[in-house]
Amino acid sequence: MKILLIGSGGREHALAWKLAQSEQVTSIYVCPGNAGTADEEKCQNIELTDIPEMVAFAKEYAIDITVVGPEALLVEGIADAFEAEELRIFAPKQAAAQLEGSKAYSKKFMQKHGVRTAKYKSFIDLCHASDYLNMVQYPVVIKASGLAAGKGVLICPTQKEAEAALHDMLTMGKFGEAGSEVVIEEFLHGVEASILSVCDGHSILPFISAKDHKKIGEGETGLNTGGMGVVAPNPYVSEAIWQDFQQNIALPTLQGIQAEGLDFKGVIFFGLMITEDGCYCLEYNTRFGDPETQAVLPLLKTDLVDIIEACLNETLNTIQPEWQPAHSCCVVAAAGGYPESYQKGMEIQVDPAFDQHLFFAGAKKDHGKTITSGGRVLNVIAQADNLENARNAAYNAMNHISFETMYFRKDIGL
Repeated sequence: MKILLIGSGGREHALAWKLAQSEQVTSIYVCPGNAGTADEEKCQNIELTDIPEMVAFAKEYAIDITVVGPEALLVEGIADAFEAEELRIFAPKQAAAQLEGSKAYSKKFMQKHGVRTAKYKSFIDLCHASDYLNMVQYPVVIKASGLAAGKGVLICPTQKEAEAALHDMLTMGKFGEAGSEVVIEEFLHGVEASILSVCDGHSILPFISAKDHKKIGEGETGLNTGGMGVVAPNPYVSEAIWQDFQQNIALPTLQGIQAEGLDFKGVIFFGLMITEDGCYCLEYNTRFGDPETQAVLPLLKTDLVDIIEACLNETLNTIQPEWQPAHSCCVVAAAGGYPESYQKGMEIQVDPAFDQHLFFAGAKKDHGKTITSGGRVLNVIAQADNLENARNAAYNAMNHISFETMYFRKDIGL
């Protein structure tokens, strides 16, 4: 089997590593890939610039399955383009990808189909949005409706800060087109949870739970990022919360997908808030989460290709994934200054004593060296019989990696 894997982050390195473990797979072409995928078994990095080039490559090289990492291509309609040429692709079609591509659309979808979620209103007009701020309780959440690389969510403790957030998005274009429509949402008190799942249109198969740490600063302070670390399983997801999620979020989401006639064969990722009143759906992603994927996949014993095949064949209800009875901790190392301005081109040193999983993200090869090329540079992941030991192993391993300005949070999993 030949696979085309699209993307360049830590998520894609983890996917390449996991897919390469399958005895069914002979070749994985990663577009464009990174320093880690360049060295992974069975993998080769390739450069393709747009969807038509990717379609042409898949046809010429008789690719069996294409797996898509980044959300932007899903919203652009890559699945529609591939399926029009009868090419198999593990990704929801463009209409279904709007569940992530537009928070205004997804909130309306949740409300319509009885998915438990926070109260909200969406706006494109600054004047009406500002008027609504007089009616809400604080803190309040302001979200760019479109894709903003995980950075378009602001928690505003006061009306003054909420007004400033609206001005930045709707007037100053802080998040570009993504912020041309905003969602003003009720702030929920609780603990976040992430649940990666696979959907074939007939059933939803949840993976084990995870807990992301989104803020740049320790103690969940500072600016939002794409994610600074993850633990799995999430210690706050009890059996009661799991059943609540299945009944009040996963099931009505599936029913909504069917009622709307959405062609969905791919990943649906649930961003949850666990409160005293149960769990609420904060958002959907329609692709593998980053860095959740890096923490979850090392715990998966089942062949990922079997899960993907079952999804594409609409037989997902026949799959019962097996998981390692362990805990996983992923710590993200970023370039100093991220998520705002940061340097690139710094050499990454990995000591031979490093003994855990290392998934590269914003890193590339340059004349035999591995150098930084993005904000989130790499992920260190460790597994152990309990969370404390997994944390200790991950942080001990991080001591064997260095690059100029390297920054990572010291409290992942606490």
